[in-house]
Amino acid sequence: GFNAPSTASGRRKNQEDDEEEEEEETGDGRVLEAWERAYADDRSWEALQEDESGLLRPIDTKNLVHSQYRRRLLLRSAAAAARIQKGLIRYLYIVIDLSKAASEMDYRPSRMAVVAKCAEAFIREFFDQNPLSHVGLVTIKDGISHRLTEIGGSPESQINALMGKLECSGDSSLQNALELVNGYLNQIPSYGHKEVLFLYSALNTCDPGDIMETIEKCKKSKVRCSVIGLAAEIFICKHLCEETGGSYTVALDESHFKELLLEHAPPPPAIAEYAAANLIKMGFPQRGAEDLISICSCHKKIKSGAEGYICPRCKVNVCELPTECRTCGLTLVSSPHLARSYHHLFPVAPFDEVTFKLGQKGGQNCFGCQQSLINTGGQSNIHVRCPKCNHHFCFDCDIYIHESLHNCPGCESQRSSSR
Repeated sequence: GFNAPSTASGRRKNQEDDEEEEEEETGDGRVLEAWERAYADDRSWEALQEDESGLLRPIDTKNLVHSQYRRRLLLRSAAAAARIQKGLIRYLYIVIDLSKAASEMDYRPSRMAVVAKCAEAFIREFFDQNPLSHVGLVTIKDGISHRLTEIGGSPESQINALMGKLECSGDSSLQNALELVNGYLNQIPSYGHKEVLFLYSALNTCDPGDIMETIEKCKKSKVRCSVIGLAAEIFICKHLCEETGGSYTVALDESHFKELLLEHAPPPPAIAEYAAANLIKMGFPQRGAEDLISICSCHKKIKSGAEGYICPRCKVNVCELPTECRTCGLTLVSSPHLARSYHHLFPVAPFDEVTFKLGQKGGQNCFGCQQSLINTGGQSNIHVRCPKCNHHFCFDCDIYIHESLHNCPGCESQRSSSR
């Protein structure tokens, strides 16, 4: 009986402590109620936009995605119209900032989680757009840069390595990361285009020496450096991009960050020193016989011939394409890789946005998927039309044609019928 009062008061004290821990305060010191915290966590107001009449409407996600895509497409088409030479064989290092700044929760659930999610989508899109290119991963934390993966042509190995190393700590160092990637990129062949893409969360950099000298090294080595910031604009990042010919952008939210990241997937214009055409010796390896047992030159593991490719020059086994043979140095590719790179030289022209008028003949159905372009209320959706064959397409087919198919079905059908 003697301990009962103290136990009850202890329970009350613990409850009060828990309530204090759960309470959140606004900027003016007012404590948020439970229902306010729920809306603050969801940020539901970000899913609304104001229309012409001043009313709040849900954001049309489909039209938003298409408008972002159209902006990227028009930028690419402008470069193609100017006949700018593209760097199709790219060697890209993605440098991910995993300092303590990446654990901030202004992006949900954290900057680190958003960067990892968008980096996975970017790596897949990068290899789809650049089948002859290579990617490597570098992380920065505790003031030290570490090469997570060697530069290679397999998206799955890069993604798996990234997802297993998501830990934040310490400060960030731009200079250490630049020194590391510059050393590795100096070893690539002369025909390769050297690029570095920083996904930077911190607002500062903790460097052991003069970073201006390191930036000058990268400039002399023809390394194009680009930065996407998640916090705010930083002078040293802007200076780095201006000196090396890259781009510097700052993301507003997760969707904007993903949009900025995907803009780096298509091949950029080539640096002037690389504009001269040169021939590249390549090998086209074939699958080995099933009963052939050999050690792959990539991982030093015993594999059957059917699990890899045989270099046509030195006959060693390699696991994946494209790659560079570690024995004889020959660049190994497959013919589909070259065919998929061809569309960057002759891209499909951007379609024109049009609106179907009532009583107009033709164009009521999408030529690609045959879906109706007329709403149930009799109103027309905004859609697109090919400027060459004048066939109409919906937004989904527009994205599919320019991002994946790289051929207009209407133009191709006219070619086949004229034969």
